[in-house]
Amino acid sequence: METHTSGFGSGFGFGFGSGFLDDPEKPLPPPPPPPSVEVLPSQVSSNVEYNVEPVDLDGLTLLKGRVSTKQVFGLSNSDLIPGKYEGGLKLWEGSLDLVKTLSSEIQSGQLSLTGKRVLELGCGHGLPGIFACLKGAGAVHFQDFNAEVLQCLTIPNVDANIQKNLSATGDSNSAEVRFFASDWNEAHLILPHVPADDSGTISGQTQAAGYDIILMAETVYSISTLPSLYKLIKKCLRSPHGVVYLAAKKHYFGVGGGSRRFISIVEKDGVLAASLVSEVTDGSSNVREVWKLHFR
Repeated sequence: METHTSGFGSGFGFGFGSGFLDDPEKPLPPPPPPPSVEVLPSQVSSNVEYNVEPVDLDGLTLLKGRVSTKQVFGLSNSDLIPGKYEGGLKLWEGSLDLVKTLSSEIQSGQLSLTGKRVLELGCGHGLPGIFACLKGAGAVHFQDFNAEVLQCLTIPNVDANIQKNLSATGDSNSAEVRFFASDWNEAHLILPHVPADDSGTISGQTQAAGYDIILMAETVYSISTLPSLYKLIKKCLRSPHGVVYLAAKKHYFGVGGGSRRFISIVEKDGVLAASLVSEVTDGSSNVREVWKLHFR
């Protein structure tokens, strides 16, 4: 079991077991997902203590917020309770890996964020999306499973970083920034730049529809949600030049997911092509990877 502070630690997997009083013949049904809603910046929580600290990403300094899981959800020892809390208050390593990769891709001329429509799925702190804001994206939409995460952490974190950038450079952020809470199965119903075609295919997309860039960090830990996540990506991604950047652990021990399991779904489907952009083996956890997906 990992003991580092920014990966899936000892709390991960809490809530997967059944109680000793449960009838083994009648497993409890999964809880219903939270309602799909747009969370307005004005709905930021004022009842939770939000502290901020800098994080250095190879010379780039962003701010990361810290809030109490116990204050927000009444939980003290868990990184994940399926259907209730999906780990959005914790800063996962993949988020930092993804920002570093995006920065490297820009420096090498492989990526431009200027004027692009960007969607960060499973955003939590939102550092990759914040990076896109600071690099001139035209629109950045943040999605997370829990509205509480957006209200207590994501929105304050976006504001803190944009204000820091304004103070340092005098440049005001011009990106359209919006926040959406939903699970993978229903997110397409509330995200603005999704084609009307609800078939789960790309055939109904028009040139103007979809997001140019989709960012995801540590979203592929649960085997059961991988098909719906992939289906959502295909609904949201702009054809033919949209790209997806995925940062994740190669395997998530104990829960079965991982980047390789997700990539196998992508390759079997054959609509998107996948390429490995970077691999991180720093000894702090199991192997981490960043993948890039694009239309074939």
